[in-house]
Order: sequence, then structure tokens, then C-alpha cells
Amino acid sequence: MNRPTSLAEVTETRSAEIADEREGTGSRRTVLPAALRGAPSRSGEGPDAAPPVPESLEDTALTSAALSDLLLRTLNQQGARTGAQLEEFIRLPFHILDDELLTLQQRRFVEVRSTQGVGRRGYFFDLTGEGRDRVREILPSSRYVGPAPVPLAQYWAVVDKQKVQDARVSRDMVREGFKHMVLDHELMDSLGPAVNSGKSLFLYGFAGNGKTTIAEAIADMMGGAIYVPFAIEVEGQIISMFDPLHHRPVFEEEQTGGDAWLRPAKGHDPRFIRVQRPVVMVGGELTLDQLELQFDAQSGVFRAPPQVKANGGVFIIDDFGRQRVRPRDLLNRWMLPLEKNVDFLTLPMGPKLPVPFECLLIFSTNLDPSELVEEAFLRRIRYKILIGDPTREQYEEIFERCCVARGIPYTSEAVDFIFETYYEPHGIYARACHPRDIVNQVCDLAQYLEVEASLATPMLKLACGAYFLDTSDPQADNEETEAHVE
Repeated sequence: MNRPTSLAEVTETRSAEIADEREGTGSRRTVLPAALRGAPSRSGEGPDAAPPVPESLEDTALTSAALSDLLLRTLNQQGARTGAQLEEFIRLPFHILDDELLTLQQRRFVEVRSTQGVGRRGYFFDLTGEGRDRVREILPSSRYVGPAPVPLAQYWAVVDKQKVQDARVSRDMVREGFKHMVLDHELMDSLGPAVNSGKSLFLYGFAGNGKTTIAEAIADMMGGAIYVPFAIEVEGQIISMFDPLHHRPVFEEEQTGGDAWLRPAKGHDPRFIRVQRPVVMVGGELTLDQLELQFDAQSGVFRAPPQVKANGGVFIIDDFGRQRVRPRDLLNRWMLPLEKNVDFLTLPMGPKLPVPFECLLIFSTNLDPSELVEEAFLRRIRYKILIGDPTREQYEEIFERCCVARGIPYTSEAVDFIFETYYEPHGIYARACHPRDIVNQVCDLAQYLEVEASLATPMLKLACGAYFLDTSDPQADNEETEAHVE
């Protein structure tokens, strides 16, 4: 499906939106470019629909001038390079690069310094004096050096083939995906359909009950691999897309050792890298500005915002309501992307730029949702799921798992002691994170006292007293506990 790259189309779109808002119609009508209207909700293709290897410059959708300038900047930064090295770095088949190298040689911008091996792939190419003069002319407009960028239209086409909605999960897959957690089946049966919707999910409940862990598990169970471009190009501007923090490469069988993942792979356009479905998480530090393109003055390129890096995967907004922006404004930021699967970013001195929004958006908060935003806003979020406190049976199972993980013999009497001594008399609610924290406290104490970690009452009392801030007389309790431990 063809996607818009003309900024004129986008300007028309945004003008229509603003006009509707000023008319006060009561509902925001979004008029999208024709190429975006009537888009199918399912692509019908799997997540590994690889972008084909380009056979010609035309297949790359790049201009001859853009590729020539990239070659010049690369040689200027790295010095003399063989044809094979240029192919590996710029990530385009050598015969495409060689056509441009021949032209640059004819223009006396590039010369051959020496040879290594057979054929032009073994030639060492370097800049001439005129070539360096040319580089000084083009650097003010772009300093980008790296893999050849992918035009926006091609990026749209690839994203269409690897939508997050195509990553289906079944009941068995959900059970398997959450097996490392203690959750009831009713909760898991609520989470499964939310994952398959590929739209939005609101997880709420008290802190410490595993909302963030659930969000991360959802991303892992979706599985599959997608193709992410190293960079995209629009209107002559370069946007860096690949982020090793969020994009974990899927190694090809034939690629082993060293920087093998950087080598152009066979079978798909080498300007893309095959990665696991991304999981991008932001927290209380998030601002609205961070959801826009960020210009890197040193490299001269834009960095893609987190929601764009999450395309094809999961975008988690953790600690929702604690950001330095009003919850209403932050939620309103996602209304159009959630409804139309398109986001609009701002280029300097220009109108909005349409980019795909194809990720599962998960909000997670321990605040009261009714105090964050109005019900009308919450209706826009498809699934709202409460992550409640664990039952006594679930708490015991979590505690036992934590003991096994730390090599401590588990006893149910230890849980009885904690409930009878701390939870019930002090009105403390049991959270899912408490067993892990208490067991870790016990291990810390045992290491300090140079004794074997156990759930013996004296050691457990000292660990819990510090964890729950016991208000009883600490001097008397500590003297008694230390005497028993010794």
C-alpha cells in the first residue's frame, strides 16, 4: 500500500484537523491523506516478511546525488576503503555503489589508491583534492555517515507487513508466558484478548503487584522478529532508527562471532536489521518534547522518538500520572495515533510528518485512574485491567518460589509469622513484591552475620522489622533477636 511522503499532503491534513477543532463540533474529525484512508486492519502477512534486496538504485528509492554524497562523506570520515568495506558499511550491494563510484571517478572526486584481490570490490577508493572540496560544500546540509537510509514510503511498506496486531497469542501461549509469575487464570484470560487487540492496555493497581513485570512479559510472549531500518530519510533529513538499547538483533545462523550482526545479511535489504519485537519503556521522566524528533547536533541527524522505535512491538508508559506533564495532556497525545495508526512528528521549519504507529501501547500506574483523567478519556483505552493484591495462597506460592530461587528451605510457618506479626496487627496489605524483598533481606542479614540463611523466627523478625518499619521498641527487639541468631 502506498503511503504519503509529501509534506504538502500532511499540511492539508493538519489544517483540516485544526479547522474542525476551531468549529467546536464537539468531536475531533481527522481527515487523513487519501493513501491512509481505508487501510486494512490486518496485513495478512507474517512478521518475517523481509524487505527484498535492492537490485538497482531505483529499488532503493534514493537519488544518485544522495548516494554519491553519502559515499563522499564516508570516505572523508574513514579514509581510503575497499569496495567491499564500503558495501559492508553503507549496506547496499556493491554493484549499486560501483555505479556511483565510477561517476565520482569520472568527476575526479574519487580515485583508486591501490588494489587488493580481484575486481573493483578489492580497489581502495579515496578522495581527491577536488573530492575534499566537494565534501566541504555538502557537509553543511548533511553530516550523516552510516548505512544508506530508507525513504519514508519504503518504511511504511515494511511496517505494514509486520503489524503488532498480527502477533496472535492463544490461551496456552499466555499461560506459558506468565509461568514465571503467580497469576490467577481469570486475570490471564483478560490479558490475552488485550494483547491480540494490538491497541491499548491500561494496567492499574497498588505498587508492587507486578504491573511492570506483566507488561514486559506481554512483550516477550508476542515473540517473532521484525525488520528495522538503520535510518530513514524524508525531505533530505535523516532520522536514526536503530537503537541497540531497544532493538536486539536476531543473529543469522551463518553469522558468528565479532561484529557479525553488522554484516549485510543475505535474503533481505541490508539497510534493515532483523530484531526481536522491540520493548520500549518510559517512566516518570517522560515529557511531551521527548515524543518528538530530537536533533543530534554532533551527528547532524534526528533521533526517532520512543514510540517510533517501538513500532512492531510494545510501548510501555510506566508510572503513568507521575510525569512532568498533566495526565490529560499525555493521554490526549495518543488519541489520534490509537485511532488512525499514524503519528505526526515535526520537522524544523516544516509541517507535520506522518509516521506509522503500530505498537501495543501499555499504560501502567499505581494511582487511582479516576483521579488521573476523566472517564471520557479512559474510554479511548480499549482494555483496563486491575492488578490486585495476591491472595494468601498466591502469596505463599510466591514466597516459596523466592526461597527456592535463593536456596533457602521454605516453611509455611514463616508466612504465618509474617501475617500474624506484621500484616494483620498493623493493617499492612500483602503485595506480590514482599516475598522477594523479605527473602532478599534475610539473605543480606545472613551474609552480614556470617551464618546460613534461613527462615528461623529470630532472623525473619529482624529482616521484617527493617522492611516493614516495625514501630515496636527497636532496642529491646534487636538485643533479643541478635542473641537468638548468635
